[in-house]
This record gives sequence, structure tokens and C-alpha cells, in this order.
Amino acid sequence: MKTRLLCGIGLLGLLAFPAFSQKGPFKPTYTNMTEFGVLFGQVRYNVTAATETVSKRQNITAQTFNGVQLRPKLAVGGTVGVDWYHSALLMPVCAGVRYDLAQPGKKNLRVFTSLDTGYSFPWLNEDPTGYETRGGWVISPGIGFRIGRPQNANFILSLSYKRQEAEADKPLGWNETYKFETRVYNRIAFRLGLSF
Repeated sequence: MKTRLLCGIGLLGLLAFPAFSQKGPFKPTYTNMTEFGVLFGQVRYNVTAATETVSKRQNITAQTFNGVQLRPKLAVGGTVGVDWYHSALLMPVCAGVRYDLAQPGKKNLRVFTSLDTGYSFPWLNEDPTGYETRGGWVISPGIGFRIGRPQNANFILSLSYKRQEAEADKPLGWNETYKFETRVYNRIAFRLGLSF
């Protein structure tokens, strides 16, 4: 009887041991990446048959990605930002994806890629009299680093390309029926931020 009891306890112990050593299935969790930075680029303006002006621009940008960590390496969600250009203040609202290139673990430095695409709106823009600015399509692929343990808040350093379209109606001059400007902002964005 004692032998059967000891064998039964031993068998239960062997069956229970693998259950304690294995990790449970991954559960989706909320994730956030909030970043601030600078947009770098060049613009052409005053383009006529005789002259053309090219100028370098630096603009301020901020964005926050809020989403769900669907898998250890993949997060999907939405991105809302603010981009201050020389002649417009645009708010891009995008669908976003974040993907870790390295297997998450206990490493303190991880590389990730990002892709945001959507539409920008001039909700915060204040136009001069006679002007009307409209937003347009946005796409922004990028790459970055997360510094810190995966379970804690991380410091983010990212570099991305941003292409943002906009249009503006301008005041009419003498004998003009319409006057508008199509803008395409091509910028390199360098951002710093936090992720949790």
C-alpha cells in the first residue's frame, strides 16, 4: 500500500513538473510609444520659369502610438501626431504597425521597425485670411532602437521617412478664377521617446 501511495505521489509530481516549467500562452497587452523629434528636409518655392528657391527646413514633430501587442514581436494600433511645418500645422491620424526584428528576451537593446499610414488633418492650423489648408495622405516607414528591459518602460531612438501631402487654396489675384497649391512634405524624422 505504501509503495502504491509513493508511486502515485511520484507520478503526480512528474506530471505537475512540466506544467510549472512551461510558460503560458502569450496574452495580448496594451502598448504605447510616445515620441518627440525633428523633421529634416528641403523645399522648393517661388518656382517660375526664371527663378527657383531651394531652402533647408527643420520642423518639430510629436506622435503617440497606442495599440495591442498581439505577439511578442508584433504590435498593431493607431498613431496620432502633430507636425509643425513652415506654413501648416497638420495632425496625421494613422494605422500603425511595430515589429521587433530580434527575439524579445532579457536584452537591453532591441531593434524594431515601424510603418504608419493614414491621413493628415488641419484641425489645429490657423490660416491667414483668404487661405484654406487641407491635409492629405501620409506614409511613414522607419527603424529604431528600444533601450531597456522588455518588462519595463523603454527609451526609444527612431529614424523614419515621412511623406505627407497637403493642399492650400490661396487668395485670388486680378483676373484669376482659382489659385491653389499642392504640397508634398518629404522629411526625415529623428525622434526620442518612451515606450511601455
